[in-house]
Formats: sequence, C-alpha cells, structure tokens
Amino acid sequence: MSKTVDIQELRRKLGEISDVHAAIALLQWDQETCMPPKGAEARSFQLATLSALEHRLLTAESLGALLYGLRERTDTLDADDAKLVEVTLHDYERAVKLPEDFVHAFAAEQSKALAVWIEARRTSDFALFQPNLETLVRLSREKADYLGYEASPYDALLEEFERGMTTAELERIFGGLAPRQSALVERIVAAGQPELPWMTGEWDEQAQWAFSLRILSDMGYDFEAGRQDKSIHPFSIYFDTGDVRVTTRIHKDALFSCLMSSIHEGGHALYMQGHADADRRTPLCDGPSLGMHESQSRMWENMIGRSLPFWRCYLPVMRELFPGRFDNIAPEDAYAAVNLVEPSLIRVEADECTYNLHIIIRFELEVALIEGKLEARDIPEAWNAKVKQYLGLDVPDDARGCLQDVHWSHGAFGYFPTYALGNLYAAQLFDAMLEQIPGLWDHVEAGTFAPVLEWLREHVHVHGRRKLAPELIRDITGHDPSPDAYVAYLERKFGELYRLDA
Repeated sequence: MSKTVDIQELRRKLGEISDVHAAIALLQWDQETCMPPKGAEARSFQLATLSALEHRLLTAESLGALLYGLRERTDTLDADDAKLVEVTLHDYERAVKLPEDFVHAFAAEQSKALAVWIEARRTSDFALFQPNLETLVRLSREKADYLGYEASPYDALLEEFERGMTTAELERIFGGLAPRQSALVERIVAAGQPELPWMTGEWDEQAQWAFSLRILSDMGYDFEAGRQDKSIHPFSIYFDTGDVRVTTRIHKDALFSCLMSSIHEGGHALYMQGHADADRRTPLCDGPSLGMHESQSRMWENMIGRSLPFWRCYLPVMRELFPGRFDNIAPEDAYAAVNLVEPSLIRVEADECTYNLHIIIRFELEVALIEGKLEARDIPEAWNAKVKQYLGLDVPDDARGCLQDVHWSHGAFGYFPTYALGNLYAAQLFDAMLEQIPGLWDHVEAGTFAPVLEWLREHVHVHGRRKLAPELIRDITGHDPSPDAYVAYLERKFGELYRLDA
C-alpha cells in the first residue's frame, strides 16, 4: 500500500476510536449532570463495555502493524503525518500493556465508585467510600505493574497525565515550592485581612449564573459549540471541537464560586475549541499534558479574572445584576475581595497563595497509597494531619476533608500534581504574553479578550500534542519550566495587595 493510503487508513481507524471515546465522555457527562440515581448500575455496565471496546480498537494488531509500517517510512511523510504516527504509536504501545479484561474491570469500578462517592460526600461518611477506594488503589497498583516503571509505581500513572514527568522530579519541584509559598502566606496572614462587610449575606443564584454566562461569552467561548450546566464538581469535557461543554456550581453564600469555576472551566474549553480542524478525531487533538491544560484555566481564572483591570470592567455589570449590593463598592474593593488570602479547607475555593499547598497534600498521599506506604482506611487520619501541617487547620468532617474531590472515585491517581504544574506554566506563558501584546491590560479593562485568545490560539492551542509541555514552554518563553515566574508573580501581586513591603 502507498503511504497516502496507509495514512488514510490510519485516520479512519483513529476516527473510530475517537468516536467511541466521545460516546464514553458523553455518558460520563450525563452521569455527573443529570443521570437519575437509579441509573448508576446500568451506567457502570455501559461505560465498562465501551471502555473495553475502545481499548480493543486501540490495541488491535492491524493498527499496530500499520503504525510500525508507517514508522519505517516517516522520512517520506509530511511533518503532521509523521507526528500523528509518533503520538499514536506512544498511545498504542502503552495501551497494549493493559489486558482488555483489566480495562473492563477498571471502568466498571470507576462508575460504581463515583455513585458511592457522591453519597459518601453528601453524608460525610468515608467508611461508605472506603471499599471502593481500596479497590481502585489495588487496580491502580496493578495498572502500574502492567505499564512498568523504573523508580516508583506512581511514575507509571503520572505518565498518563503529565508525560515525561517523574515522582522524583515533582518531589524536587514541590520541595522547593512549598516553603516559599508557605512563607508568603505567613507574611500575608500576619499583615491582617481587609474588612469586607459587604461580602456577607446571600447572593442571588440566578444572577450568579447570568454573570458566569456573560463572562464565558466575552472570553470567546462559543456557545454554538458548547454549553454550561451544573454539577457537584465543576469540570469541562470534550466530544469534538464543535461540542465542548463546561459545568459550574453555585453557592448562595459564596459570591465568586460560580464565576471563578466558570472562568476556570472556560479556559479549558477555549483550549479544546481551539484545536486545529485537521486534527479532529485523532490523538493530536488534545493538549500535551494536563499541566498545560491547567495553565490555560488558571491563567484565565487568576491572572485575568482576579486582576484589577478585570474588575474595573465588570463591577458595573455586578451593580446591574445585584441591585443595591455594589453601589458603594469600588473596583479596588472587589479586587481585594476576590484575592482574599485565607487558609481554607476546600481546594476548589482556595486562594492563589494556598492552592498549591492543597495539591502537595494530595500528591504526597497519592504517592504513599500507590507505593503501599499508606492504606485506604488510614486516609482520613493522614489527610487531616497534612492539612494541619500545611494549612494549620483542623478538618471538621470528611466532606470538607478527604471526600471533597471527585478524582479518586475516577481512579485518577497522578492527576492532582498537574494542577500545580499548570500554575507554574501559566505564569511563564503570561509573562511572555505581556511582552508580546501591547496594552494587554487596557484590553482586559475594556472587556476585549480577543487579543488574549488569539495569542493563545497561535502559541498554544493549535499545536495540540505535537510538542511535550516542557518543549512548548521553552519554545514560547525561552526558558525551561520553573516555579520562579509563579512565585515572583505571587510576591508581586500580593505584596502590593497586602502592602508587605510598607
């Protein structure tokens, strides 16, 4: 067969795999937004069947033969086709290490665990979820053994989310980052908090929802290629560049929760809507890592959504949506409120200065679980001890402790560190953006985000998986990934807000 025919056949096969993956994602979206509780058992069978089918298609001998044949002729392929072969072969060689019956069992347990986690979280009863967690930890250890690793079994799981990263490297990065962020938090807390009496009381939920939709639209999120819904845990999900959805959650006593969740997930969604059309239904139509993905959401949420120019633009909108609540509030007041630094129990509500400390807690517990140094039954006690160590807080119940995140019910061990890496990547990218977009803050203050989105489309989104995250960071910024830009950003921003040098 000619190389052209082989590439066409490869794309056909990959399209089938993509279609099954999208069907799985759609069932998962439904499961977390509107599925009736009694549908959980049937959904576990459906997801297990489709996951096994996807695995069967990805590990088919015919696909392997096609890939290995094309690899021998990569010098005759154009750059995009050669990269498609390279990336798909990486996925193939990883997938063939996992037996189909294992993939089926893992997917079934994930679906069962999610339903149990929802109830356990609602009732703050870790014992209810413990058997499911024990099973998922055991399966994850098995998965690591199938995939293989040199140092830690956690490395094998981390590779799924942050290709090329290792446990040892994360321990080095976090070991240097944690004391620097902790020291900054201590200085801020000692400086005293601003008085915000106007933040008390309840906030109209429909107004919060309307504001989130307005901001998503202004950011450039295409509502003809997506929608926003409500879920227990905010997330974004991709079916195709023409169908990228986000969810948020609303708390009547937490004004900024819905807004920041929507901006965060909107950042993810803009990335997914921005992939190249030519890459649709192929493995190239994705980010190189979840850390890079997280850089987009954290950049939009924190560096733009929590900036003073942003609130100079949108405070008048808040006055319209919440009559009488903002009449005597200045943009600087809203800016101070949305950037309030206060150690708290809930990761998704955490401020920028403490957020990475939440991630380090989860990372250390995950590594201990997967390496067999900690058992699932001991998680609540270990969790509470680390929250006391890093945040100085006592955990009153499991719902606000070890049951607050959905990730472990998905068996997604290795996911959490990507959130912290995303913060680091975001700071480096934003520094480059500030240098290359004249008057960037003027655009933000005018509510004109097209220059930001266009820059991200050109420098990040369109590349898909053609480059690994460290390579992409180096190409865009001229520097290797490092925590330095992020720490400098925090010290600059919060040093001014809390007058630490006064």
